[in-house]
Amino acid sequence: MARHQPFEIIGYHSCDKDVGLNVLTGKTDLLSSNNDWDWLGDGVYFWEQDPKRALHYAVEVANGKQFNKTGIKTPFILGAVVQLGNCLNLVESESLNLLKDAHYGLAKVYGDLNKEMPVNKGANRKLDCAVIRFIHQTSRHSKLPEYDTIRSAFDEGEKVYEGANFTTHHHIQVSVINRSLINGYFLPRPLEEFNPYLFNDYKQT
Repeated sequence: MARHQPFEIIGYHSCDKDVGLNVLTGKTDLLSSNNDWDWLGDGVYFWEQDPKRALHYAVEVANGKQFNKTGIKTPFILGAVVQLGNCLNLVESESLNLLKDAHYGLAKVYGDLNKEMPVNKGANRKLDCAVIRFIHQTSRHSKLPEYDTIRSAFDEGEKVYEGANFTTHHHIQVSVINRSLINGYFLPRPLEEFNPYLFNDYKQT
């Protein structure tokens, strides 16, 4: 069930500097990602409240350590104010139950077709993407309100300390499906911390 989230979040989008500056000046807009490995399905992805993680990811893409279909030559961070609207909020129990039911329904469809289910392999999240897309399909079929956003926590990286449940790259990501809920963009401050390559050349490390 879609839940209206009565709040907005500050998100940070990792991109190439040329893309970010064009979005800031209104020349272009961010495009939805629609790869079958996107773990939250189709949408514009933001790191919630974490500009440093956004910059780290942009640098990793520029260095070839992370794959991004659009590519990044000069790492850049774009801030955004996002309303969540009808949000599939995967940090609360009811949405997680919906996710579980969707996986069961998708498995039944694949079984009836005598086909193998998609599988997650590392950063390639084909199964998760397929389950999210199945949720959208069943919602439209049932004429339920469409989701504006999807929000979820994700464990990534090494353990912060021995025996910890905390990881070094733990984060919350938001996939924005309804881009009209992006209220506006901004340059995160301080610039030298979050956009160190705004006025300086970037060299791969």
